[in-house]
Amino acid sequence: MLIGVLSDTHQPNDRQTIWDELHAAFKGVDLILHGGDIHAPGILDALQEIAPVIAARGNHDVGWNDRRMKAVQFVDVEGLRIGITHAIEPEDRPIDVLRRMYYKDEALDIMVSGDSHIERLDYRSGVLQMNPGSPTLSHHRSTRLGTVGLIDIGPDRRVEARIVRIGETEGKKNPGVEFSFTPETGVVCLG
Repeated sequence: MLIGVLSDTHQPNDRQTIWDELHAAFKGVDLILHGGDIHAPGILDALQEIAPVIAARGNHDVGWNDRRMKAVQFVDVEGLRIGITHAIEPEDRPIDVLRRMYYKDEALDIMVSGDSHIERLDYRSGVLQMNPGSPTLSHHRSTRLGTVGLIDIGPDRRVEARIVRIGETEGKKNPGVEFSFTPETGVVCLG
């Protein structure tokens, strides 16, 4: 199963649709996980046109509700348990501490979070940890193309993951960093 992961879309008010580059990055995904700070309810509908969506509520997701959004979400995929929540800073605390404080002490194979707008891919204590950064407000810079994550889970519980840049905005460099993970290589920074 291929999962698209994003967070912190902070959909700009002058955009009525999601970016074409986001459609391209998520082509063929079976599920989309959003780590919160969606900003506008229509973004979930637009993502739902690509694949089913499960979202965490971010600190900027106020004044509206959606059945696809909760403070903490859990999903089981191909025998693996994934937890999704918005903010877990600092992200480098021990996995058990993060699990206890932010994921209701659930045993997890994959942790998804957001909030920092800075991409992170790590594998610690048997848990894959992903913060996909932001596809539209990368590294808290002005609105520009940034990063998203992809997690590929095979029927044998094999996990491969990557964080990818989704393009460049004219006159605004994409500050995102790409990463990959396989069980054989571990996490590799691709620059």
